[in-house]
Amino acid sequence: MATSTQRGRPSSAPAILDAALHLLDDGETVSLDSVARAVGLTKPGLMYHFPTKAAMMDALVDHVVDRLEAELRTHLPTAAAAAPTAADRLHAYVEWSFHSPHRPSELVVLTDPKLAARLRQRWITRLHPWVAVPDDTPPAARAALHAARLIADGTWLAAATNTFALTPADKPDVQSIALKLLEGTTT
Repeated sequence: MATSTQRGRPSSAPAILDAALHLLDDGETVSLDSVARAVGLTKPGLMYHFPTKAAMMDALVDHVVDRLEAELRTHLPTAAAAAPTAADRLHAYVEWSFHSPHRPSELVVLTDPKLAARLRQRWITRLHPWVAVPDDTPPAARAALHAARLIADGTWLAAATNTFALTPADKPDVQSIALKLLEGTTT
């Protein structure tokens, strides 16, 4: 007898979320119906894992951020991995934005206008530890940390949306500027 995995159906919530992300990458709408169809489940079968669209979208945000955090950790300096400073975390963020392949589905917080505020708040809560600049940071260092983050944000957004992405020739120079902004900031 064939199992659901043998039939090509996902056997877990992460596989369902991956299918939803593929829909987003392909420019498709994500709904309980569209995701159920994409994974070969009935809508009630999908709702066993995600009883509402909001629950599924919350899980999608968490799924994307979990992956992003795992990638960010690989860019932390080994010596800083246990207790990274704001500069260490933002250095990892700059490295990630310039060197990781980016997909439209990473912008999951922008995909559902009705849930936008909810998804944005979840995104902010999850990513805040990576991009936060401590309040007691001196003004010049604060400005440098924010500027480096904004360069990384722009690089990521341009790559994920395939709009005005940096050319391979320009990337190293722009990254160098972002990293120079972080030099000397020890927060």
